[in-house]
Amino acid sequence: MVAVALTRDEHTAADLRRFAAACRDAAAARRMLALALVLEGLPRAVAAETCGMDRQTLRDWVHRYNAEGVSGLSNRKEGVGRKPLLTADQVEVVAELVRTGPDLASHGVVRWRRADLAAVIEQRFGVRPDVRTVGKLLRRLGFRRLSVRPRHPGHDAAAQEAHKKNFAALVAAAIPEHARGKPIELWWQDEARVGQQGTLTRIWAAKGSRPPAPRDQRYRWAYLFGAVCPARGTGAGLVLPLANGAAMTLHLAEISRLVAPGAHAVVTLDGAGWHQTGGKLRVPDNVSLLPLPPYSPELNPVENVWQYLRQNQLSNRVFEAYEAIVDACCTAWNALTDDPARITSIATRDWAQVTV
Repeated sequence: MVAVALTRDEHTAADLRRFAAACRDAAAARRMLALALVLEGLPRAVAAETCGMDRQTLRDWVHRYNAEGVSGLSNRKEGVGRKPLLTADQVEVVAELVRTGPDLASHGVVRWRRADLAAVIEQRFGVRPDVRTVGKLLRRLGFRRLSVRPRHPGHDAAAQEAHKKNFAALVAAAIPEHARGKPIELWWQDEARVGQQGTLTRIWAAKGSRPPAPRDQRYRWAYLFGAVCPARGTGAGLVLPLANGAAMTLHLAEISRLVAPGAHAVVTLDGAGWHQTGGKLRVPDNVSLLPLPPYSPELNPVENVWQYLRQNQLSNRVFEAYEAIVDACCTAWNALTDDPARITSIATRDWAQVTV
């Protein structure tokens, strides 16, 4: 093989070594050093081997150097690639479709699958992406396949937004005259029914399988009454056989006992019948109740506490008797209250901040 001569003479071997030292592209630097060795009189085979290439590869880079100079020793950038199927405006239309969800009457489905979105994209924009392309698009837009939570048909989004916006004023209005000027603690309260039929949660398993988990068919249960104060990272819990006014009175007494001395607690809770004042319900002097808008469990962070406890303590289990249910609830709640940072992390809401 006849060696290809280096026809460019504007740079010396020392220049090429200096360029290599300053170059951030390791591959291009090796090529500069190989050509420097050639200019210094080293045999081509030795120069190529010293710089980690074969002689034919060095020959190819000599051609590039002769044609383009030092800049030709860097890898060429790849082209812009294939034109995207959708424009930025069309991508935003797809994102809005996912955010609002399908309409059964017009789309014929109750949830979006990638194939459904591909069909809508073809109908609207005249291009048919592969389902994998749709999946990549959805991930790029920040969407993931998540479990949904039940929502009552009677929920009022406007009332929920008003509650969050006016939360500080609502808290102030809930404080009785004798508690004015005292430090205020914000508590959140709810109940969870834990029983032998239990709940199932996701586990890691082989792709394509449906792993089994134990689930009882009996009907014994207990009620876990829980309340948390995110600012202090503390909670008050009771496990009781019934959910009624008498049980709620016991729980309010437990919350009252854990309120800091000299402070007053505003307890936000839903509108369950046993949460209504009067009758058997007795509210301690250092506690006030603040009701949530109807059908608004998403505004109560204790719902997230239940989710955490079920996923980590109370799911995929069989309880042999009522006492086992009580023990499991107590263990789960005590584990939560032993981790104040966890309570603060789960239950803190940016909109639920007041300075009263």
